[in-house]
Amino acid sequence: MSGRAGIQSSSRSNNAQRPTSNPRYQSNGSSNGGDISPKRTNSAQHIKIPKHLDRPHLTGKNRTLSDVLRSHRNQQEQETLIGDDELADRDGCVREGREAMTPRENFYADPNTTLDIYYNIQRIRRLVLASIEDPYNMEQLKEPRMNVLIVKPLVDRLYDADDISIVYCLFVNRMQFLREQQFQHHHQTVNLTRANLCELVAVKVLRRHDEDFSGKQGLLELARILVSPFQPFQNAPPEICPERRKWQYQNQGGYEGKLTALEVAIVSESKIFLSSSGAQKVIDGVYRGRIVYTPTSFLDILPDHYKHKPISLYDPRHAPLLNQYRLIVPRTRTFVEATWFLILIGLYCFCMVKQNHDEFTMAEAIFLIYALGWTVDECASMLEHGWQVHTQELWAFLDVTFVVIFLSYLGLRIYAWSVNSLDLGRQALDILAIASPVLFPRLAFNLMPENMLFIALRAMVREFTALSLIAVWCFAGFLLSLKWLSMGSAKDDFGDKPGPIEISKWMLWIWFGLDGTGITESPNFHEILGPALMVVYAFLGNTLFLTVLVSILSNTFSKIAADATAEIQFRRAVSTFEGVKSDSLFSYFPPTNILAIMFLLPLKFIASPRWFHKINITIVRILNAPLLLAIAYYERQYLWKPKRKQTIHGPSKREKWAFWNTFNVHAEIQEVFDEEPPEEVMQRIEEEDDLEDAILENSFAGQGGVRSRSMSPGSAMQPRRRRLSSVWQGDP
Repeated sequence: MSGRAGIQSSSRSNNAQRPTSNPRYQSNGSSNGGDISPKRTNSAQHIKIPKHLDRPHLTGKNRTLSDVLRSHRNQQEQETLIGDDELADRDGCVREGREAMTPRENFYADPNTTLDIYYNIQRIRRLVLASIEDPYNMEQLKEPRMNVLIVKPLVDRLYDADDISIVYCLFVNRMQFLREQQFQHHHQTVNLTRANLCELVAVKVLRRHDEDFSGKQGLLELARILVSPFQPFQNAPPEICPERRKWQYQNQGGYEGKLTALEVAIVSESKIFLSSSGAQKVIDGVYRGRIVYTPTSFLDILPDHYKHKPISLYDPRHAPLLNQYRLIVPRTRTFVEATWFLILIGLYCFCMVKQNHDEFTMAEAIFLIYALGWTVDECASMLEHGWQVHTQELWAFLDVTFVVIFLSYLGLRIYAWSVNSLDLGRQALDILAIASPVLFPRLAFNLMPENMLFIALRAMVREFTALSLIAVWCFAGFLLSLKWLSMGSAKDDFGDKPGPIEISKWMLWIWFGLDGTGITESPNFHEILGPALMVVYAFLGNTLFLTVLVSILSNTFSKIAADATAEIQFRRAVSTFEGVKSDSLFSYFPPTNILAIMFLLPLKFIASPRWFHKINITIVRILNAPLLLAIAYYERQYLWKPKRKQTIHGPSKREKWAFWNTFNVHAEIQEVFDEEPPEEVMQRIEEEDDLEDAILENSFAGQGGVRSRSMSPGSAMQPRRRRLSSVWQGDP
């Protein structure tokens, strides 16, 4: 077990909810302690805890049993209906804490510009490099000894209740370590271990934020950590800051090119973090629309950035009935996009049934216009957060395949119409016909996105495609050899020399074990070399390749099935992040989005931002009025859970049926946890809990342990940015 002795844990920042202590390292010369260096030296130090107060994670009121119970109720508190006394703006956004005291305005400036993002990134990198020198897997990093020696000291040192950028900076470092692992193979898997350590520390830092803040304020705090946008070069020294290339980004009022911790976690495929309790609270809140924020994007086709709302809780009772911002809620987007896709399939089937190779039918015209609008929406999704995030979606490969097929059909159909060629028009419809194997599986993916079969199928299709391309590339040499042998063949009974297509068919049949015509015809290429090549190819293709393919696909499925929960929650996080859209084009359903581009995009360059915003939202509200009214009615009834009714307001539902509940044999077991214990019971439990901690402390100190040393909190820091991969171009 290794780890640098120089990495010692620091105290958490002082706040009202978590008092800090200042214990110091103590060492002795005994030999039964933990070795904290990879190589034992004569002066090896063994660290132990002599007394109870030296364990800061067990001290403080909020670490008692009552706090554990209160933390267990946080989920229910965060889902409870927002009180009437909490103020919301005209869009239904409720802010708490310091942000609630700021004046309400249309464009909310970034409140995190004072955070030292660049400093934190470089500091975390140095700490992780000093902590890990040998490769470990994730299970080894989670062991108690590694947690005490490495993970917990890093968490103690990095955690700061006032700095919400630490999780983002950890994932920036994770991406860098993963990239170094790909290009620096001489380090073996050390960089992969460092990347996993960054993810594990991020999980624990987020957990501490979740413990320190409860209720709705805690939910907002977690949301600010995960969806607040940051820049890697924020507040970096001027000499290290790259030249800001603003031409790469659209003007978003200071939010250009910024990324969130949630997006970086998705790109780095941090499935353990995204499946953690704190991350799932935020993901679920964003998915249901309880948490609202204005997302950043790489490129908007129809940008409307006149308003920028802060990260807030949404109160539907104070929001307008026709609230166009509810169209970008992921749960609403999922329903709307599924409806659009069902319409697309219906029109596709109608078009293919009514197809006419000799003329352009009305059914084909309707499908073409609607499918063009659907394709525009798909292309806008690719531009919204970039190709790397979009392809993480479960059914993205099917959507991209249909877009390629449709654009090929459309281009060939237009060309056939321009040259008046019936043959080309017939070929265009034939191309469109092959979209059916893509559309119908896509519908199943859409209806069952959390089915393990579909999640595994997506990964296996990727592996199968990659391996098949490699095999085709390698076996192309056999095709050329056989073709050149046929050109030099002197046999008269060979007849017409077989072309590359014919030889490819023979090879494909051998590959899948369908037919042996290629082996039968092989002597006609050459009496000795022809059969030899065909037999070698049969062994490599039909036996070796298929065996390797089955093994790889089986291994891929077993890996996904072994951690099915993390895979499902990762896909849920991707779909949630993808569902929050900033482009106003997503508020227009196909094919009205084509008209929006044609008429509103030129208006963008003529009207002022305020008037363009008014015209845009007016059209959106008119087009989506029935849907917006249905959303408003549903969310006012079901978005937040009602508060528990008190006895002064009449008997609760449980009390009304109390007589019938007495017939339940297990009624008392169910009712013992319904009400909170009295204060005197909790005080007694806490007193006994302290005694138990003391007993545990003595036994722990007898075995030799690790104690945290508090360090003074880092000085205040300040920020600037660009792409993540550019952070490491200069030394700090």
